[in-house]
Amino acid sequence: MPTIDHLPSVRALKRVNAFYCRAFHHLEVLAPPGLPATGPAILVCNHTSGLDPLLIQAACPRVITWMMAREFYDMAALSWAFKWIGAIPVTGSGRDSTATRAAIRALHDGHVLGIFPEGRIERHRELMPFQEGVALMAMKTKVPVHPACLDGTMRNKPMVQAFMESQDAALAFSDPVEFHRTSTDKVALTQATARMQSAVQLMMDKMRRY
Repeated sequence: MPTIDHLPSVRALKRVNAFYCRAFHHLEVLAPPGLPATGPAILVCNHTSGLDPLLIQAACPRVITWMMAREFYDMAALSWAFKWIGAIPVTGSGRDSTATRAAIRALHDGHVLGIFPEGRIERHRELMPFQEGVALMAMKTKVPVHPACLDGTMRNKPMVQAFMESQDAALAFSDPVEFHRTSTDKVALTQATARMQSAVQLMMDKMRRY
């Protein structure tokens, strides 16, 4: 039985999205994704606008199962697509136990899980503190964490404006983040989270010089 990545309808949707992101939003991929061809992984990225999941998906061959704020998930124009690919709505501040359980199930089922650890959209070109839930899920499931970084003129745009007006977007990926997984105590979670944030920050610094 084909996976969702190989369903003809999903492949067609991915082609439309790739054209939309690359032609209309001038998406430039500065460093390609290194996600595994099969099996579970977590993809973490900074959060610049409601357009981010589409931009990142345009650069990735595999379908990404996104954890996203419910207000984006419930957008009338895109809600059907998010439901179709199994996106996970997160309510409130991001501490949503139902969403966390769904995310862990997705990883156990071999999906790539996409997360924005800042928990909300950046107002400026600076990373906000990463939440520690990503590190906890990674430690519990033993899956690799792949960092990515987005930049461009879509940052801090209202949702409709980010989708409807042409932007200039840049995206980069990096190697999986290495961190200790022998404990899930506070110190270990803080250290792992800091490593993830540092990996994204390093890409952001390079993109500023680009």
